Amino acid sequence: MQLYNTLSAKERAELLEMAGEDRLTLSFYQYANIGNPELFRNHLFIAWDDMDVLGRIYVAHEGINGQLSVPAKKFNVFKEFLDGIYFLKDVRLNIAVEHDLKSFLKLKVKVRHKIVADGLNDDTFDVTNKGVHVGAERFNELIEDPDTILVDMRNHYESEIGHFKNAITPDVDTFRDSLDIIEEDLKDHKEDKKLVMYCTGGIRCEKASAYYKHKGFKNVFQLEGGIIEYTRQVKSEGLENKFIGKNFVFDHRRGERISDDIIAQCHQCGKPCDTHVNCANEACHLLFIQCDECAEKMQDCCSDDCVEVIQLPYEEQKRLRSGKHNSNKIFKKGRSEKLKYKQ
Repeated sequence: MQLYNTLSAKERAELLEMAGEDRLTLSFYQYANIGNPELFRNHLFIAWDDMDVLGRIYVAHEGINGQLSVPAKKFNVFKEFLDGIYFLKDVRLNIAVEHDLKSFLKLKVKVRHKIVADGLNDDTFDVTNKGVHVGAERFNELIEDPDTILVDMRNHYESEIGHFKNAITPDVDTFRDSLDIIEEDLKDHKEDKKLVMYCTGGIRCEKASAYYKHKGFKNVFQLEGGIIEYTRQVKSEGLENKFIGKNFVFDHRRGERISDDIIAQCHQCGKPCDTHVNCANEACHLLFIQCDECAEKMQDCCSDDCVEVIQLPYEEQKRLRSGKHNSNKIFKKGRSEKLKYKQ
């Protein structure tokens, strides 16, 4: 039985263009006790492959985290499938602000140690003992309260292109880096302040809210559904939007426009810009911000060295990147000294 992709990303992109069918980009998560993540992973892959669902899904003993692209005409079938799983019935589905036919090009369902890497080894930490969920209207009220401390639970490359007004935006590379830093910075306000947090879709805040309650914070709140759901509610309910810039998303789009403000700058020339790209040199693949002019001048590369590399024959480029692995650490390279205007 097939439990893996048989088409390359390029082949899948061509098929999607030929089909020309509408697709919905969405995300969801749920913390739950999954006894056999491997078996559950296989069940999901078989069902979703049959539905032509694409995306990146992580399964662990602590739950599931998924970002997906679903054929619009099969959305109801997909929803019925989720509702048939007891801990996913009526799970919140965060529908993207902007849709892209090719937001995902493969179906990847992977078993992980945790659905959100937190670096914690604390058996007394209960991830289900979460903070208070608030919608967009209540969130807007809270962040105007002088007794509120608003914290962005995302990483530096996310908050650089967009964040809520007056939010604390930790200069961190990973979620696990932020947990202890925030606790230390706010340790004197565990009882007298309201700790309000937000992230992309809510999954990081959910774990963080439980962690900070565990650490003694008395008034912990999180934006339900994250920035994605906040934006939907703002539009549907006619609320004031307090998010400025773009929301970084983890698919081929890399960002959704929330407001017209451009708060970041091209990392190569300093021009106002908030477009994330990956360096065209596959051996580098650096994530950085690049304007159209620099993209043309630098041939979509982050540095002159990488421009030289992409001129080489393909086999030589392949040899140079042999053995290299681009993981989450690639984002740290966004601080490269080669990028003159990196914040």
